[in-house]
Amino acid sequence: MFTGIITALGTVREVTPPTKGQDMRLVIAAPWPDTAAIPLGASIACSGCCLTVIEVGSDWFAVQASAETLARSTLGRWMPGTRVNLERALKLGDELGGHLVSGHVDGTGEALAAERDRQSTRWRFRAPEALARFIAEKGSIAVDGVSLTVNAVAGAEFGVTIIPHTEAVTTFGMLQPGDAVNLEIDMLARYVARLAEFR
Repeated sequence: MFTGIITALGTVREVTPPTKGQDMRLVIAAPWPDTAAIPLGASIACSGCCLTVIEVGSDWFAVQASAETLARSTLGRWMPGTRVNLERALKLGDELGGHLVSGHVDGTGEALAAERDRQSTRWRFRAPEALARFIAEKGSIAVDGVSLTVNAVAGAEFGVTIIPHTEAVTTFGMLQPGDAVNLEIDMLARYVARLAEFR
């Protein structure tokens, strides 16, 4: 589990594309001082995708991305130099500063437009139609792994506000209209909707 509070910006160092018999392999440079001590099998959210560490070095870790992950996320578009939001898994007793994020990306959305609002930036996104019904004003959503509050909803479009700190420490500082982003809907909304289907 994660909180959606990004703790570091990483950089994709190597990409081994998937083949008929192998998953995609990614090497991601990370600025954590204890990167070499990350245990194999640990979970790290990489721009919202919960990935399993399969190898570590002094300043990097390697992960695999399955066909399911590639189908639901932006990982298939990553290349050396791509910046990545990183969050280590939540420990029991840690502060829950964002909202409960599973790292199970539901699909990709599109960044539509950005507008300055004093020091902050209002971003507008389009979600896939299948996910739009789970997005509610003042609800939570994870965009590229960042825990955000939904400000407005209009059909499949929704808006969020990014404060300067978030823009400085996440990939929001590099985001451009037209970019694809990983979306994870609020898990409470998911279960409430599922239960309602049986009424």
